[in-house]
Amino acid sequence: MMRIIGHRGARNIWAENSLSGFRNVCGLKVDAVELDVHLSADGEIMVIHDPLLDRTTDHKGPVGQLSREALGRVRLADTLGETIPTLAEVLDVFAPTGIELEVEMKMDAFGNPYPGLLEKVIALVEARRMASRVVLTCFVPEVIMEIKAKAPGMRRLASVDRRSCEAFGGVDRTLQRFVDLGCIIAVEQSLLRFALDRALGIVGRDRLGVWVPNTVGELDYWLGQPVSQITSDRPDLALQLMAARAA
Repeated sequence: MMRIIGHRGARNIWAENSLSGFRNVCGLKVDAVELDVHLSADGEIMVIHDPLLDRTTDHKGPVGQLSREALGRVRLADTLGETIPTLAEVLDVFAPTGIELEVEMKMDAFGNPYPGLLEKVIALVEARRMASRVVLTCFVPEVIMEIKAKAPGMRRLASVDRRSCEAFGGVDRTLQRFVDLGCIIAVEQSLLRFALDRALGIVGRDRLGVWVPNTVGELDYWLGQPVSQITSDRPDLALQLMAARAA
């Protein structure tokens, strides 16, 4: 069964990684929602994609240089005055639903892992008794290895694109490295179109996903391919197309 995952909530419909977007995406019949986490200067888990505030807020500079209190004065673009949510606030939104979460461990403004971020995420998810509904994700093999060591019972997902393959020795070696770490693997769509047969041979259909097709044409193509999940900024379109195919 194909799984449909809302990327950063559903960022081509509502403001990405916003509480209003997350509340709205709960109204769609998505299987999961993907989101991104950074750490504030005083150790709060913040849900935002970029390590810098510049693109999605009315402030500039690194997320990790501001305290939770200071980040509370930062306003998200394309919202009615919303601020960057904490992971705890986002879990509050999804806790009553059956929707799964893919939580991506992001790097700081210098490209380094945040000290203690993974442990804080694991502890919070376990305290909320949501570990069975959470997939921990990253592009970085060393972080995936740390996830495996510190949360062996939780599912892991590795994201792969051309930059990953260039860094890790080509597509075959990259995919095999993450397969060996027991990962679901989500591949950027332009790369996967080119390497689908090879990816299926290494990963297998049941653990292979694609990101991030967003148009009707792209989504319709991937709904017809042997992958197990589609991560999209337009999950509503993906679900409509699925329903049309079923009918």
